[in-house]
Amino acid sequence: MAEYQKIEYRIGKDGKITETVIGASGASCTSTTSGIEDALGDVETQELLPEYYEGEENVTGTEQQSLKQQ
Repeated sequence: MAEYQKIEYRIGKDGKITETVIGASGASCTSTTSGIEDALGDVETQELLPEYYEGEENVTGTEQQSLKQQ
């Protein structure tokens, strides 16, 4: 059975787009949104949520993600 995923987008007054993937873990978070990110613009920063690291041990560091609209 396929995993259900939800992508939430917030567009700030300054035009900055923030996306959050809900219901996904591991690399499926980033692979789910890669096509959309390519269409929207360049990724300026990325923050991976704890769900991204589920199942991995000794992972450190964080990144933030926001898109710069083309």
